[in-house]
Amino acid sequence: MKRILFTAVAVFLVGNLLPAAGEGNYKKITVEDITNLGTFRSKSVYGLRSMNDGVHYTTSLKGRKIVMYSYKTGEVVDTIFNLDIMGEPPFKYFSGYQFSPDENQILFETEREPIYRRSYRAEYYIYDRKEISFLKLSEGGKQTLATFSPDGSKVAFVRDNDLFYLDLNTGEEHRVTTDGKHNAIINGSSDWVYEEEFAITQGYVWSPDSKKLAYYRFDESRVKQFNMTMYEHKLYPVNYTFKYPKAGEENSIVEVWVYDLPTGKKVKMDVGPETDQYIPRIKWTKDPGVLGIVRLNRLQNHIELLLADAATGRSQVIYSEKNKYYIDEIDDNWPVFLDNGKEFVIYSEKDGYRHFYLYEMNGKLVNQITKGPWDVDELLGIDQKRRLLYYTSSEESPLRRAVYVISLDGKKKRKLSQQAGTNRAVFSKGFKYYINYYSSASTPPVVTLHNMKGELIRTLEDNAGLREKVKEYGVKPKEFFTFTTSDSVVLNGWMIKPPDFDPSKKYPVFFTVYGGPGSQTVRDSWSYGWNELLAQRGYIVASVDNRGTGARGEAFKKITYGQLGKYETRDQIEAAKYLGSLPYVDAKRIGIFGWSYGGFMAASCLFKGHGVFRMAIAVAPVTNWRYYDTIYTERYMGLPQDNAKGYDENSPINFCDKMEGKFLLIHGTGDDNVHFQNSVELMEALIQAGKQFEVQIYPDKNHGIYGGNTRYHLYTRMTDFVLENL
Repeated sequence: MKRILFTAVAVFLVGNLLPAAGEGNYKKITVEDITNLGTFRSKSVYGLRSMNDGVHYTTSLKGRKIVMYSYKTGEVVDTIFNLDIMGEPPFKYFSGYQFSPDENQILFETEREPIYRRSYRAEYYIYDRKEISFLKLSEGGKQTLATFSPDGSKVAFVRDNDLFYLDLNTGEEHRVTTDGKHNAIINGSSDWVYEEEFAITQGYVWSPDSKKLAYYRFDESRVKQFNMTMYEHKLYPVNYTFKYPKAGEENSIVEVWVYDLPTGKKVKMDVGPETDQYIPRIKWTKDPGVLGIVRLNRLQNHIELLLADAATGRSQVIYSEKNKYYIDEIDDNWPVFLDNGKEFVIYSEKDGYRHFYLYEMNGKLVNQITKGPWDVDELLGIDQKRRLLYYTSSEESPLRRAVYVISLDGKKKRKLSQQAGTNRAVFSKGFKYYINYYSSASTPPVVTLHNMKGELIRTLEDNAGLREKVKEYGVKPKEFFTFTTSDSVVLNGWMIKPPDFDPSKKYPVFFTVYGGPGSQTVRDSWSYGWNELLAQRGYIVASVDNRGTGARGEAFKKITYGQLGKYETRDQIEAAKYLGSLPYVDAKRIGIFGWSYGGFMAASCLFKGHGVFRMAIAVAPVTNWRYYDTIYTERYMGLPQDNAKGYDENSPINFCDKMEGKFLLIHGTGDDNVHFQNSVELMEALIQAGKQFEVQIYPDKNHGIYGGNTRYHLYTRMTDFVLENL
């Protein structure tokens, strides 16, 4: 659910708006501005793909052209592909593309059909740039996850839960697996919970020599099915079912196999006798005969890196780490095997902060790469020729992100980004240039091109027009603040004051909260939308990062382990009391809003706040962690069989009788992530507690609650509720 944060926040900040005002001489922000019109939408530079030469990049224009630019000049060098000048192409537009390793062929996807958050089906076509010809990848129905082999001679893909590959030299389609079955066996892809919580969709990887395919096999037969009624304007609604493992219930049994293309032989890799475990990553080492396998126990507090012999399946553990709480979420950078075949890089919180470490392939520590009382944020790339690692971190402040470079021996650290705020960099192949994406609370996104010394070459986008436009609306930028709780914990927050703020008056406060493990809403970065609309209407809008949130080390983040909602709710209530003590705040008019984990927090704060909050809006909330998935929930809560008290004492459902104030509950009935069940059970508990509340249901809408006029309706509903009750 950590990634739900970004979805929820993106919805919450819809439109990328900025300062606005309502009274006086300022223009008034409308709900339509932030939902339908995109009045404050910022511009950026998207979809850049570095070419092999490292001095050019390509981008797609409206899904019909691929244009190549020079990094140095920004000028168009060539139009590599153009549907507009082709006679009868097999598709009208493309939704994605990838080059073959030698860049002579392009794999296009079109007719995309979404499955879950990241997964989708599509039709794929291979375009030969020299022959100017198209080849349809397969005639057997839509595919998923198509990729070129490293030598460009083959394309692997998944269809109907089975793994295939097309030999481009012979035109022959080969079927690697044959037992794929819906809601039972998945080959080469992942199940729902791995996709959601480990961000895995592609469940296979090519070996470096293109002769082997390593792949996952999920047996989800024992996983219980969840049912959702999809109405879809039909006389008889569809009963949609899919495998969703809830906390404490059975997961898929996951195996790792290697298929040898020349012989057709399959070998099962040894991942140990335990089947109730996770395999969050499989990655080939630089040796095409050795596969790296990441193994994580069910409680997610013990991680191991295994090296497996692709020919025999025999494996050995080369790295093992235990944590008294949990191992944080694993991504594609755990591990990074270096090209020399002798070393790998991982990140770990073993010294109390998230840092990078360099190891030999036998598991011997070479050195800790980054050190200090701060967290690294993201590994951006490793220049292996120069042995340099590029990353972002919160070293300057938990509120900010800067781009750094450091040698793999932990020396010669240097900051590349120059502006204080939020920075991220994308590097060209060969590390000749990088594009920096920057914003701050007062500065819309600025995209700039730099050389590897950090020197500015040119500005690609500065959103100057948006910067001028928002002045017409008068909303003030965020003001950051800190306060100390009764537990002697210093918390970070921000507030947005009304355009015509008068410190001699008293204003209502509207909190926006997320609060989940490792998340942050208090960042020195650009956002503009519903917050500013409410500020224009005379509200102080505020947000505070409670204990459990990120960028402040392991102790601050993991204090919530086993009792999600306890410390977070306490901190948010104290934040409301703190703001209520300010001379310009009306302490009797404080409200709170949250989506997903934030919805859980909003409901918890209203129910446990003893009248501190006058109203709350909870969108798509988890209302009992027993209803959420295994991987996310058990990482932070353990098993409900072992921690019933932690689950029950922090569930809003069990505190409905204490509710004081107005409550609006919102959910989409087609939410495959945080199920509508959460809100149904909360409604029943409120009814039995004799509490009146309001409900807004969105038929067939998923966790993002969008489509057609939905967003406009949603934000109008929430705005009206705030105006009426705060």
